[in-house]
Amino acid sequence: MDLFREENGKLIYHYDAEEVILEPWGENSLRVRGFKTGKLKEKNWALLEQEYIETQITMDESGAVIKNGAITAKITRKGKLLFYNSRGELILEEYARNRRDLQDPKCSAIEVEAREFKPIPGGDYHLTVRFETIDQEERIYGMGQYQQPYLNLMGTDLELAHRNSQASVPFALSSLGYGLLWNNPGIGRVVFGKNIKSFEAYSTDIMDYWITVGDTPAEIEEAYAKVTGTVPMMPEYGLGFWQCKLRYQTQEELLEIAREYKRRGLPLDLIVIDFFHWPKQGEWKFDPVYWPDPDAMVEELKELSVKLMVSIWPTVDRESENYEEMLEKGYLIRTDRGFRVGLNFQGATIHYDATNPEAREYVWNKVKENYYEKGIQVFWLDEAEPEYTAYDFDNYRYYLGSNLQIGNIYPVDYARTFYEGMKEQGQENIVNLIRCAWAGSQRYGALVWSGDIASSFESMKNQLAAGLNMGIAGIPWWTTDIGGFHGGDPGDEAFRELFVRWFQWGTFCPVMRLHGDREPRQPQVGTTGGATCCSGAANEVWSYGEKVYEICKDNLKLRESLRPYTKGLMKEAHEKGTPVMRPLFYEFPEDKVCWEVEDQYLYGPDYLVAPILEKGMRSRKVYFPKGFTWKEIHSEKIYLGGSSEEVDAPMEYMPVFLKEAAIV
Repeated sequence: MDLFREENGKLIYHYDAEEVILEPWGENSLRVRGFKTGKLKEKNWALLEQEYIETQITMDESGAVIKNGAITAKITRKGKLLFYNSRGELILEEYARNRRDLQDPKCSAIEVEAREFKPIPGGDYHLTVRFETIDQEERIYGMGQYQQPYLNLMGTDLELAHRNSQASVPFALSSLGYGLLWNNPGIGRVVFGKNIKSFEAYSTDIMDYWITVGDTPAEIEEAYAKVTGTVPMMPEYGLGFWQCKLRYQTQEELLEIAREYKRRGLPLDLIVIDFFHWPKQGEWKFDPVYWPDPDAMVEELKELSVKLMVSIWPTVDRESENYEEMLEKGYLIRTDRGFRVGLNFQGATIHYDATNPEAREYVWNKVKENYYEKGIQVFWLDEAEPEYTAYDFDNYRYYLGSNLQIGNIYPVDYARTFYEGMKEQGQENIVNLIRCAWAGSQRYGALVWSGDIASSFESMKNQLAAGLNMGIAGIPWWTTDIGGFHGGDPGDEAFRELFVRWFQWGTFCPVMRLHGDREPRQPQVGTTGGATCCSGAANEVWSYGEKVYEICKDNLKLRESLRPYTKGLMKEAHEKGTPVMRPLFYEFPEDKVCWEVEDQYLYGPDYLVAPILEKGMRSRKVYFPKGFTWKEIHSEKIYLGGSSEEVDAPMEYMPVFLKEAAIV
């Protein structure tokens, strides 16, 4: 019995050099930590502190059991972990194939450990944690944003690392009724295999994950939100339409676009000044050559009732005015080898170290002086992965540790830089657009967009899966570049079709934002500062021809009509962590078909959205969840829940259905 002990409601297992701690962490939830370093290092990472919860712990000759509400965990005397729900059903079991327990039916001579701490010279471990795939019908959702079309992640192999358009947010929701957060911000890998589910961290000193159970996906999601945090309340200007392109090159160009929206009577909540409006990267201020009077610009936009967002990059050019000071004070990311450059784009740059609290304060003070005090209170936090010219994860070192150990925390601390600074100024309902996230980013007002993606139907399909899985991973504020980012000629009929279908879908995304780098490129304006980063072609709703313009106008009006409804969804996200866009199973977990549908979703509880994801498609099959009738909002046709029907999808509209009467 000396293998086990109880301390302050925690169950502790000790064998040889390994110690495993199981403790309550929120309702119906447990935190599991294991290490071989002799001492627990208290790092909560994504998790918020929880008050002590009374648990039941029992021990006998077979092992020890800890119970917290609906979840029960057992650890055998040989160290194997098993988890059960309130009905006593096994939901998760460690995968071990060894001869430590000869009575285990899975006893094996192949010698594979469930918790493998493989030593790395220098003290850390390459950690692999393995679980059985106990049900071949299990489905896994969440885990963040990956550029692939699969909503169900069973059978996938995912890199636990950030890249431009990839965000690792390692919370998995299972159809078996559990959720698991891999609470380790290090670089790694996860495989949801047919035989084994494995999580890896390439350099760490601890195993740390959190597990919860629930009878519905909503219960699981809300439990996760309670321990990692929720978004603030979305401000009013986040509910409508945002205009953006790469890039407005001058103050007058930007103002003329805003004026034109108002002249046409089109709704516009926010307009964006993209990158290289500064003299050099790492000089967080307007270049006066092209932006001569920012105060007057902000004032005119305010009169037009349009918010202004400006792009921020974390990169610091070696030739910039702040580089030497930031280098001296240790505010820059370091490289373990080679020339100290992280991104070679429009200059040799290295990123500020957002994991360093003093560096966060330094950057915020620059932004506060040059933007915030001019009335600009919403920011576009680009390059948040951070993006590297070469993703040599083992070469970068931060204030908190090596990139391999803690690198995925960077976008959290990048968002935190601005959130805490704005909060200190008394601002409420903070939202900042950001290109990456990790677990916990949501509590710092992170609105994630899916990065520099291709302009294609294939890419659009990937974004649908990405957005739905980001919501399940606890990031309810999410959007895309309408039309995709790379390329696309507004005069090309094929691209116009894609643009229309994306615009229709964007109307039912959490935030509706038009952006892109269109072709052909525009003439360079000026010769100094960021002038060599030329603008793409026009990217306003009137840039695509009269027919497309009329469709866009209809959808802008539709988005406006949804404003009160969208505000209610944002309130749910703020209070409970509920995704704004939801897989069908989230609202209809008892309907088996809803777990299988991957090309439809729900915008809140009431709107069933069926995006058009293929060129030339003018009709598509739609499944209507059981229990209700559904009315098509454009044709007013009624469809019966529990049926699949071929529905019309003319270019003029995307199939959207409103949940109506319950079927008794």
